[in-house]
Amino acid sequence: MTPTTPDEALAELRAGNHRFVTGVPQHPNQDAGRRAAVADGQHPFAVIVGCSDSRLAAEIIFDRGLGDLFVVRTAGHTAGPEVLGSVEYAVTVLGTPLVVVLGHDSCGAVQAAREAVRTGSAPAGHLGAVVDAVSPSLLRAARQGVEDLDGIVDVHIAQIVETLLARSTVLAERVAGGACAVVGMSYRLSGGEARTVAQSPATLPTPAAPADPALAAG
Repeated sequence: MTPTTPDEALAELRAGNHRFVTGVPQHPNQDAGRRAAVADGQHPFAVIVGCSDSRLAAEIIFDRGLGDLFVVRTAGHTAGPEVLGSVEYAVTVLGTPLVVVLGHDSCGAVQAAREAVRTGSAPAGHLGAVVDAVSPSLLRAARQGVEDLDGIVDVHIAQIVETLLARSTVLAERVAGGACAVVGMSYRLSGGEARTVAQSPATLPTPAAPADPALAAG
């Protein structure tokens, strides 16, 4: 059954990530029957606002399939107008109950932005727009005394969670009404786990991953 509440959707993602990390993926909803079932419509249970990094494939990381996730990807998982519009489409038209901002360690976009700030030289072409979008997170990290790259990535994830809610009245209203939630997660490239670093509302449950893969599969 497709999750219909923020809590159910988050639990489903955590269970799928646990299966992926422990090497027992189920690869649900990836067969011909599912392809036919979603051909006429979609009801994804989570929006993933993720980084474009080739190692951050949401359906694999969370062990999901066709029609499960509405994925929006940009370098540095930034929140420009097109991203905001895509998120609003998912939560209002498709009724998706969960939005996840998905970053990862060793993020190249954050590295590029930090280097641009350090040297005072903007990168060529449209990469400058990515740097501009990440720069507020660098300033926030500096105010908090965070200097290591992966710590800055966590700050950036939290910043984008807040940005989505601040810039989208539609999303903020749905979160306030309990119909949706926004969660920031950081993915570890080597280990495969996606840990929560920010969430709204703050009352979302944060259970530990089940120790037994069979429990996650259930």
